[in-house]
Amino acid sequence: MTFRQSGSLDTSGVSGGGRGGRGGRRGIAVGGGVGGLAVVLVALFLGVDPSLLGLEQGDGGRGPTSDSAQRFQSHIDQCDLRQANTDTVCRIVATTESLEDVWSSELPAQAGMRWVQPHTTVFTGDVDTACGAASSAVGPFYCPADQDVYIDPAFFDEVLVGRLGAPPSGAAQMYVVAHEFGHHLQTMLGDIRRSQQDPRGPSSAAVRVELQADCYAGLWAHYATSTPGPGGGDPLLESLTDEDVDEIVRTAEVIGDDHIQSSGGARVDPGSWTHGSSQMRRQWFLTGYDQGSIRACDTFGARV
Repeated sequence: MTFRQSGSLDTSGVSGGGRGGRGGRRGIAVGGGVGGLAVVLVALFLGVDPSLLGLEQGDGGRGPTSDSAQRFQSHIDQCDLRQANTDTVCRIVATTESLEDVWSSELPAQAGMRWVQPHTTVFTGDVDTACGAASSAVGPFYCPADQDVYIDPAFFDEVLVGRLGAPPSGAAQMYVVAHEFGHHLQTMLGDIRRSQQDPRGPSSAAVRVELQADCYAGLWAHYATSTPGPGGGDPLLESLTDEDVDEIVRTAEVIGDDHIQSSGGARVDPGSWTHGSSQMRRQWFLTGYDQGSIRACDTFGARV
């Protein structure tokens, strides 16, 4: 997936974060999370205890310094489209803008609702959220209480590629961001709370929530290269190749519950699943990508 080679980015919706989060009422975060942290999360983005991946759980005592947050903010503010093709932080920024373009067009057209863009926080170390305190070990996650997506850029190379074997792909990184934005859409549509009612198992509500977010990520990919950019200009993304789609599908497969459990040396236990198998995650991303329809992403009405 290649962004246009020139052009500015609206960075106002992305900030460098750390201690002293955005505040607000407590809620349940989704898409990532580690049991034992102050943040109460539905499940890991990866769907497995981080100890299986050789990760340590944060204790909330070590946060990034204000200098770290300021460095991230300076980095974010200098991002442009050309940099988004090579720089992870700038790729996150550009992806959020592409997601805004697509959902601002498709949500009114398909569901008669106005899209409200979530905030995105790029952080390292620990971060305070309206859902509680979290560390980088959580992985990317979305907090409904402050409508914020939280991403540590180091996750992509250190965990997704280095520990799980996902392809070192910009398209894979964009898929992860799009998945978290899918959780924001679920908040807007009222589906996000279902994950708490039935939290584990291959056909549980928690798994259906995650598969639906995968489907919404696929829907974004379906429209990303054709939806006009800001002000009706050219789309921010100018190409999406078969290789890009293959890399996203491979990433969806390596973060399936069954793959993570087996690769971590654990027994594959469908009863513990919170995000779905490799095959399920692949299937639902491709459903969104092939059909481009919110209605087609109804995992709650489908057999999974």
